[in-house]
Amino acid sequence: MPRREIEALRDQRLRWTVKHAYENNLFYRRRLDSAGVSPDDVKTASDLRKLPFTTKDDLRSLYPYGILAVPRTEILEVHATSGTTGVPTLGFYTQNDIDVWGEVAARSLTMSGLTKKDILQITPSFGMFTGGFGFYYGARRVGAMVVPTGAGFSRRQIQYMIDFGTTMVCAVVSYALRLTETALEMGVDPRRDTQVRKGVFGSEMWTKEMKKRVAEAWDMDVYDIYGFTELCGPGVANDCHLHDGLHLWEDHFYAEVVDPKTGESVEPEERGELVFTTLTKEASPVLRYRCRDISYLYDSTSCDCGRTHRRIGYISGRVDDMIKVSGVSIWPSAVETVLLKYPELGVEYQIIVSREDGRDRVRVVAELSRDVKQADLNRLRRKLEEDLHETLMTGVEVELVEPMTLQRQEVGKAKRVLDMRS
Repeated sequence: MPRREIEALRDQRLRWTVKHAYENNLFYRRRLDSAGVSPDDVKTASDLRKLPFTTKDDLRSLYPYGILAVPRTEILEVHATSGTTGVPTLGFYTQNDIDVWGEVAARSLTMSGLTKKDILQITPSFGMFTGGFGFYYGARRVGAMVVPTGAGFSRRQIQYMIDFGTTMVCAVVSYALRLTETALEMGVDPRRDTQVRKGVFGSEMWTKEMKKRVAEAWDMDVYDIYGFTELCGPGVANDCHLHDGLHLWEDHFYAEVVDPKTGESVEPEERGELVFTTLTKEASPVLRYRCRDISYLYDSTSCDCGRTHRRIGYISGRVDDMIKVSGVSIWPSAVETVLLKYPELGVEYQIIVSREDGRDRVRVVAELSRDVKQADLNRLRRKLEEDLHETLMTGVEVELVEPMTLQRQEVGKAKRVLDMRS
């Protein structure tokens, strides 16, 4: 679709969304009235800045039904975030919302290489988490054969890949690592003994170095899918075969990037916090939702793949992920980038922050590779500490441990950071 048409459709749907939220949801009516803004004041995307932000705490305060903008009898489905910090945030779906979710998920999977000839193994859970359902709705729309294994039972997952001839797999990022380890434990070489050559992964930030290791282990083309419960689930954005940013489906979601501290808009190509407004969501629309993910908008609105939907950068972390240590900001992604440069190390690690004698202490526990020989571990540890100190600008202790020492997550996201100070 030409950019002119995308932007016209976006603004048309934006006007509908603001009006729909205002007229059918008490929270948004009060929020806009308090800001002195009426739906008529929002005519184009540039007018969105007149509206106040919506936060995760706002959505938690509306639990369970306060975010609805349709009668409860029109709701066909509900999903929830993990709620690890307390009350979960919810996403509700009318039939139209499910249809839209299937459409954007199908676009994303198609962009990742899925065709009707493929056999797609869906490893995220089928439950309140949106992962499994999003991939399922998208794959059904494409017409591919689905192997809906859900989460866990990793050895069985590998056996199913072999038995059914799985050609494409989708998973939480850290579970891709677990599947790789499990295959090797079983004596299965993913490159030689499976037909999996395409993979689409999401739900967690991962670095280029981690992608490269997974891609090489499976001889796989690796894709990123983006989305979260409050918008719909996986399918909000995805990278194309050029792997240069994620195409955002702008006819259904509008994205801004703001300074996490001030809330002021930043320029294209400048990193900040992503802020989303749904454009077609009936059941639970969100206006200017601060999702806490760190990324940026590409300045260019074209891509050599031919798609015309604008791109956002790969997620580099979350506002919540940043660790403050003795006045220095540490991002887990920076630690991962350093560790994965070393072939002597595996892919699992943990960052442990503690306070001793009134001083902050950072310890990075890194597993050694299965293939490491008689390396000089003391020399390796010192080199890692030097590299991490230079990158993070603060002292870090490194502990090297044997493979499979750190706990694995069969279900859910990996727990990379343990802040013991609280």
